[in-house]
Amino acid sequence: MKYIKKLFIIFTIFIILSVIGIISYVKLSPKIIINNANKISFYDSNNNVFFTGSKDNEWANIDDISPYIIDCTIYTEDKNFYKHFGFDFLRIISALYSNITSRSNSQGASTITQQYAKNMFLDFDKTWKRKWDEAWYTLRIEANYSKKEILEGYLNTINYGHGQYGVKSAAKYYFNKDCKDLTLAEASLIAGIPKAPSKYSPVIDMDMAKKRQLVVLNNLLKNNIITKDEVEKAYSENIEIVGDKNDENISSINYYIDAVMDELKKIDSIPKNYNDFGGLKIYTNFNYDVQKNLEDNIKSVFDKDSSLQTASVVMNPENGGIMALVGGRDYNESTYNRAISSKRQVGSTMKPYLYYSALENGFTASTSFKSEKTTFPLDNGKTYSPSNYNNVYGNTPISMATAVAYSDNIYAVKTHLFLGEDNLINMARRVGINEKLDKVPSLPLGTNEINIISMAAGYSAFANMGYKVKGHLIEKVVSNNGETVYENKNNKELVLNPSLVFILNNILTATYDPLYINYNYPTAISLNGKLNHTYSLKSGTTLYDNWNIGYNKKILCAVWVGNDDNKELTKKDYKYAQNIWYKTVENYEKNLSDDDVWYEKPNNVVGMLVEPISGKPSSNQDENKKLMYYLKGTEPKGDEPVFDEIENN
Repeated sequence: MKYIKKLFIIFTIFIILSVIGIISYVKLSPKIIINNANKISFYDSNNNVFFTGSKDNEWANIDDISPYIIDCTIYTEDKNFYKHFGFDFLRIISALYSNITSRSNSQGASTITQQYAKNMFLDFDKTWKRKWDEAWYTLRIEANYSKKEILEGYLNTINYGHGQYGVKSAAKYYFNKDCKDLTLAEASLIAGIPKAPSKYSPVIDMDMAKKRQLVVLNNLLKNNIITKDEVEKAYSENIEIVGDKNDENISSINYYIDAVMDELKKIDSIPKNYNDFGGLKIYTNFNYDVQKNLEDNIKSVFDKDSSLQTASVVMNPENGGIMALVGGRDYNESTYNRAISSKRQVGSTMKPYLYYSALENGFTASTSFKSEKTTFPLDNGKTYSPSNYNNVYGNTPISMATAVAYSDNIYAVKTHLFLGEDNLINMARRVGINEKLDKVPSLPLGTNEINIISMAAGYSAFANMGYKVKGHLIEKVVSNNGETVYENKNNKELVLNPSLVFILNNILTATYDPLYINYNYPTAISLNGKLNHTYSLKSGTTLYDNWNIGYNKKILCAVWVGNDDNKELTKKDYKYAQNIWYKTVENYEKNLSDDDVWYEKPNNVVGMLVEPISGKPSSNQDENKKLMYYLKGTEPKGDEPVFDEIENN
């Protein structure tokens, strides 16, 4: 017994000395500048600030913050805030017990100081190193700052949703008032947001926000801060939310900001906490006018009761810089960013990669296959029977340009199998598409899922006449002390033949050309008369997805529309992506002539009048004549065999 008692005393002394040692070491460590948390500014393509996180002129002194928001925050997030040294060990034990017995992770035990420490990092990795770093920062904050200073810093840097960091900007955004004037009802409503901003924002879901508000108010009641009557009065108070009614802002900017932060976390050269550089200045490709126009077009084309969602990207094809990005119809309703986080089947937007590869392998705009219902025998003994949209077939040889105009699936699969199934995969890799692609006959019909930024960057190689670029938002990152910590090099690599790209770009204008009206209609014929400039355009449709990707040398715009739950699209749903696309590109080029945006013909390319459906040289009897382009020496003579005939010999 004496031995156990002696051991316990030694262990207790060891713990006390260890704690004293740690506290002493922490006290002697360099003082953390805590107001660097979330100190970040975003600059657009004209070097104008379009968003800031926590910044000095938005900082609210603790004495200028409503006592209601202080009480609501403390008794909701960390009721023992004034009693602990950064860690609430009793709460940690209680949370562990609760999570073990309930077999969930519903209970958290982070203190305000711990959360503040976490805000000093760019991301929230759950590695042991990150957890240790956060714990170390927590100790250093507690050792060097008073509780009042810590609380002030936390309230000025916490995320209140919709890009609002800090209580001052949150009060202005939600209620259009200063944070010192918040009522109990208002304070309890926004104090509940940081737990899950996308869930508890009153702009997104007032019912969920009110449920969370009641939790906050009851926390005050349980701790004898307010009375039951005050709970009932605050909960029943009618609160006007001004958030999404602010005409000076567009909510979709937050999709762009989220995408920038996502890209920032992936840049290895940037330290992962704000204190390593005293805050950040991030220079992006953002264009406010393009973003606003894109958002306005999205809002204008959808039926209000539609469940459809969208992802849209506007890119400078010369360097891959993303000028505008939207990850959903309304950030206030859904913060899920489909532009960066989702992959969808791309449908026939895969075909231009196939047809460029075909041009490289001896095809021309006039190369023909027969459009007819076809069953393909496969090497594994099975068969594959694709179909055209609405089962429309010409039952006649058609040119590559006609196949593009009608998005003929039979022609595409014949080309794919003729070239070899590796060919399309290699071509996609060459322009930067890194997603998994299956070596299957259906690949040119877009059966694989690809991210919209990858698709836009891949098409940029066509739009800029052959150069591979990387889709990106960030051009440069500078610390607040003036050090450039990252700069995008915009390295361009010539991966395609510019002459063949010119030919393909002209073929892709067939999608809205009335000269191709015959046994079928071009897929985008409804745009005829709406476009004031020339574009290369391809649509893609599956049962669940609709794409439009189009470009010229000044702009590239990619639009996806579909349902998050993969519900099948109706016939009318296929109009939305096209309408968003054409309104966006036409607005961007409204002050440009067609000569400003279209491509000059390379010297080794010649034009020739052909009958568009067959691709054969035109004759006097042909009603329609189309100027098509060919490498010199490859112009059609009229006696070329149909490729099906070559295969059958």
